[in-house]
Amino acid sequence: MKQTTTTLLRRVGLGLLALLALAALAVFMLRSGPLAPVRVTTVTAAEGSFAPALFGIGTVEARRAYLIGPTAAGRVRQVAVDVGDAVRAGQLLAEMDPVDLEERITALEASIARAGSGITATQAQRQDALAKKELAAINTRRYVELGRQNFISAGAVEARVQEQTSAEASLGAAEANLAAARQDQQRLAAEKAALRQQRANVRLLAPADGVVTSRDAEAGSTVVAGQAVLRVIDPATLWVRVRLDQGRSGGLAAGLHASIVLRSRPAQPLAGRVQRVEAVSDSVTEERIALVAFDAPPAGISVGELAEVTLQLPATAKAVVLPSAAIQRRGDQAGVWRVQAGELAFAPVRLGQVGLDGPVQVLDGVKTGDTIVVHSEKALAADSRIRVVEALVKLQP
Repeated sequence: MKQTTTTLLRRVGLGLLALLALAALAVFMLRSGPLAPVRVTTVTAAEGSFAPALFGIGTVEARRAYLIGPTAAGRVRQVAVDVGDAVRAGQLLAEMDPVDLEERITALEASIARAGSGITATQAQRQDALAKKELAAINTRRYVELGRQNFISAGAVEARVQEQTSAEASLGAAEANLAAARQDQQRLAAEKAALRQQRANVRLLAPADGVVTSRDAEAGSTVVAGQAVLRVIDPATLWVRVRLDQGRSGGLAAGLHASIVLRSRPAQPLAGRVQRVEAVSDSVTEERIALVAFDAPPAGISVGELAEVTLQLPATAKAVVLPSAAIQRRGDQAGVWRVQAGELAFAPVRLGQVGLDGPVQVLDGVKTGDTIVVHSEKALAADSRIRVVEALVKLQP
C-alpha cells in the first residue's frame, strides 16, 4: 500500500513538472518566440517642409576644348609643347612638314609674272586694233561719200566697209584676250593665296589661352586631315557632367546651388552652380544630365576626374513629412502601416519630394496625428500583433 502511494505521488509530481514546463514554454512562445508580438517603433505624422537635395556622380570636363591638327594630310615636323604646358593664344604648338609648298608658291609667282606680261602684250594688241578700227572707220566714211558722188566704184566702197568690219572684229578679239589674261592672272593669284594659306596652316597655333591635355602625335608621324596632334582645354571653363535619378529630379533647373566633392579632395567640398540641364535624358539608366560649373575652379584639377555632386532644391510646400523608412511597398503601391487602437492597417499613400537625409513628403493617405510604423523587427501583416518600443536595437537579443 505504501509503495502504491509513493508511486502515485511520484506521478503527480512529474505531471506537475510537465505542466510547469508547458506553462513556461507557452510564456516563452508568447513573449519571445514565434507567437510574440512584433516589436516596432512609431512616429506621429506631422506637417512640415524640408529642402530636398539631389545627389549624383559625374566627371570633370572642359566646356571649351580644342583639337589642334592640320587641314591636309602630312608629316609632323616638330611638336613644341608637352602635356601640362600652359599656352597662350597664337603660340606655336606644332609644325607640319610643308613638303613642296614653297616651290609651288615660287612657281605660281613666276606664272603670275608671266600672266602680267601677257596682259601687257594683249593691252598693246588692243590699242593697235583700236587704232586700225578708227582708221578703217575714217576711210569707210570717205569712200562712201566718194561713191555717192560716183568718183569711185561700188566695189571699192564695199572693200572699205569690209576693212572696217574686220578691224572691229580684231578689236573685239583683242579685248577678249585681254579679259582672259586678267582672269588667268586672278586665278593664279587665288591659287597663290590658297597655297600661302596652306603654308600658314602647317604652323599649328593655339586658338586661345589654355593647357595642353594630350599629345597625340610625335615628330615624324603622318596624320590625315582633321586628325588631332594636340588637345588643349581652357581650365577656366571646367565643369562637371553629372547624372541624376529621373525619379527624384523634380525641380532640377539651371541656377541651383551645388556642392562638389572631387575624388582627389574628399575633405574639400567646392561650391558650384547648375549651368545647364540637357534636354535629352538617358532612357536606359533613367537618368538626367546636368552640367555643374565651379564658382572658382581649383588649381591642379584633372579632366575626367570623378566627382560627387549634391544639388540643393527649393524648400517643399507644407505637407505631412515622414521618415523614408516608414514607406513600404506592396507591388507598385507605396504605403505605410498605420496603428489605430493597437491594430495595424496598410494605408496607400501618394508621395512627393524625397530628401537625401530621409524625409519624405506625403501628399495623400496620411493625416496629421496618425501613428505610423517606422521600423519593425519582422515583416508586418494586417493581423500581426505588435508592441511599440522606443528603439529596436536596445531590445534585440
